[in-house]
Amino acid sequence: MNQELTIAFIGGGNMATALAAGLIGKRCGAHDVHVVDVNQPVLDKWAQQGVTTASAPDAVLSSRRVWIFAVKPQYLKAAVESCRPYLQDDTLVISIAAGISAETISQWLGGAGRPWTRLVRCMPNTPALIGSGASGLMALDGASEDDRAVAQQLMRAVGEVVWVQSDAQIDAVTALSGSGPAYVFLFLESLIKGGIYLGLSDDQARTLALATLNGATQLAALSHESLAVLRERVTSRGGTTAAALDVLNGKEFPAIVQQAMQAARERAAELSSEFAK
Repeated sequence: MNQELTIAFIGGGNMATALAAGLIGKRCGAHDVHVVDVNQPVLDKWAQQGVTTASAPDAVLSSRRVWIFAVKPQYLKAAVESCRPYLQDDTLVISIAAGISAETISQWLGGAGRPWTRLVRCMPNTPALIGSGASGLMALDGASEDDRAVAQQLMRAVGEVVWVQSDAQIDAVTALSGSGPAYVFLFLESLIKGGIYLGLSDDQARTLALATLNGATQLAALSHESLAVLRERVTSRGGTTAAALDVLNGKEFPAIVQQAMQAARERAAELSSEFAK
């Protein structure tokens, strides 16, 4: 963990950019980063930071200890197979591509009967783009404790990290934090529309909704009390909050959220099976 990291990003899009912003100058130098992407304008932006670039996998990959696959799921198999000739015994592979199991990636990397198990699969989310992400990680047996520490440090550059034990649990992470920002955005949209319906302006409703969600989240994170206790403290018997919660509970709001997450997890498992074919 004390040696300087050398990293290759296969795919130079938004998530790779966010990770690099948290690492270059802190954990590695620009000269330690190599980016492979088919899009020349993307490579031009990376080159301005002083990193090396290539439009296709090349021998430079052999000198990079950590490979981070940050391509869209439908392109991952081709990307893995084109990089495979440059794998070294000490290469740590990290995938942040959604919907493809670590087991499948290990087979693509290692070939029939020789899975590459020095592998960490990660499920980040879009708030990582502003350094406030939440990522779930799982490692195959070939990843050492040092490999896990490296992967954790990389993802902590863009937010919180939680380790899980299996691809199935990564699917659960996908349902909670991976898809979770969309649930929050929908809730915020609903709060704002509700405020406008009740007579507030668009700007007033948006300001209050964003501040309320931000404040409530920070209070929950900093408080030693349970969420139930915090909720009860806002809820006076027979009061306004109680009237609102009666409507949400009557519509089985907690069950709806759970059902939505179940649907997301099932779809994640389906996508994993489809991409593995």
